Amino acid sequence: MQTLTDKLVAEKENGIGWITFNNPARHNAMSFEMWQSMAEVLNAYAQDPEVRVVVLKGAGEKAFVAGADISQFKERRTGPEAVAEYNAMADSANKSLVNCPKPTIAMVRGYCIGGGTGIAVACDIRIASEDAKFGVPAAKLGLGYRFVGIKRLCDIVGPQFAAEIFYTARQFTAPEALAMNLINRMLPAAELEKYVRDYANTIVNNAPLTIAAVKRALLEYVKDPAERDLDGAQTMVDACFASQDYIEGQTAFMEKRKPVFKGI
Repeated sequence: MQTLTDKLVAEKENGIGWITFNNPARHNAMSFEMWQSMAEVLNAYAQDPEVRVVVLKGAGEKAFVAGADISQFKERRTGPEAVAEYNAMADSANKSLVNCPKPTIAMVRGYCIGGGTGIAVACDIRIASEDAKFGVPAAKLGLGYRFVGIKRLCDIVGPQFAAEIFYTARQFTAPEALAMNLINRMLPAAELEKYVRDYANTIVNNAPLTIAAVKRALLEYVKDPAERDLDGAQTMVDACFASQDYIEGQTAFMEKRKPVFKGI
């Protein structure tokens, strides 16, 4: 898939939509154009029936995403209008990630700092190598961190660990991240990509309508109760029981074979 910048690469492979942050010279730090491309790719994957799961990773071995590309600060983050434009684009990309109807996996190796932690937290699942490091250095830079980002982190690790992450602004090791539930799994670096690929393929081979209904329920869960569309979520559950895939699942079980789900 063509993107606006070569610093973000989008590729489809056997039901997996890959997004690679491709700025290794700057530890995959996010530029304005990378945020813009990320939003466009995610929106395309959301509408693509061939994509059943989205995996985000960093190019090289040193970083997932190590925050924002500071070389763009003078151009993109100086003055109220420039800051507002940059924040709006980053917000759009993160919103597309959070609301993606497909399962999303962050494959984290090396530095996952600032905006990188924000991207990882916006994914459904985070799988990291043993050498991964996480952190939000806002308090070392004098940056304000808005409520939506703090809430998203609190929903995963709880307010106590979120406080530690923000107050100390230090880097946390992968074992520490695992202990606070910031990541789901931790693997030796040499095993990470194969594990994530196999993990994603497991999801690809499951019933897409069921996965979509669960994803919709999870999106409703994190909303305030008064804003939840439970009828919409139930409609997707009902669609599962009315689908050909439901019949295929039962038939395959009785015939002792693997089901072949088509999402219909």
